[in-house]
Amino acid sequence: MNHVEILGVPFIHSTRNEFIDILHRRIKQQNKTFVVTANPEIVMMANENKVFMEYLQTADFITPDGIGIVKAAGWLNKPLPERVPGFDTMKDLLSLANENQYRVYFLGAKQEVLEQCIHNVSNDFPKMEIAGYHNGFFDLDNPQIAEEIRELKPDLIFVALGAPRQEQWIYQNIAKFDKGIFMGVGGSFDGIAGVVPRAPEIWQKLNIEWLYRLIQQPTRWKRMLAIPRFVFKVLLQKTNKR
Repeated sequence: MNHVEILGVPFIHSTRNEFIDILHRRIKQQNKTFVVTANPEIVMMANENKVFMEYLQTADFITPDGIGIVKAAGWLNKPLPERVPGFDTMKDLLSLANENQYRVYFLGAKQEVLEQCIHNVSNDFPKMEIAGYHNGFFDLDNPQIAEEIRELKPDLIFVALGAPRQEQWIYQNIAKFDKGIFMGVGGSFDGIAGVVPRAPEIWQKLNIEWLYRLIQQPTRWKRMLAIPRFVFKVLLQKTNKR
């Protein structure tokens, strides 16, 4: 698969549907797969944290989760087909699990949020097998969590610990497993549980979902400061490649 590199982070050159097809083949072949969904904040975090960049470099696929990534690719004259949002990708995979009765494990979030998430996915995807779940409050160096999950033999493992914690957990533990799609999904459990509402469709189509989330969660403003730094560094990368 072709990639577009933005500030050292290689993004897949793929549509969302093409990507789901690739992951489905890997599930059927029982190929372990590390998926990262990255927006400008993640890219800047990786540029400012060498250890986190190492986690990303070991991922099998990094998707452009954010219009800022797609815009940056265009500025660099290496256009990406479209956004491949983590939340939508997760929902696509849940639908796939429902159609094929795949086993799914959910790791992360507060206990009450996680339980509501499990309740909702059970209703929406009744044929999917829930292999198990555990909240996000545990020591990352505790090997017991990974061992318990491994014994359940899930096909999909969604890790909602937030970056860089979720990528660190996958990086540290994926070698212990025989199979599975491991995907960091940030606050997606909150979205499925209904704790944090998804932006209305018109906001999504206008690519200003980030603004809706900021209005809903004003405490995110500090994280948003990464965006102007990201734009500056991408434009600098473009200038240096001329």
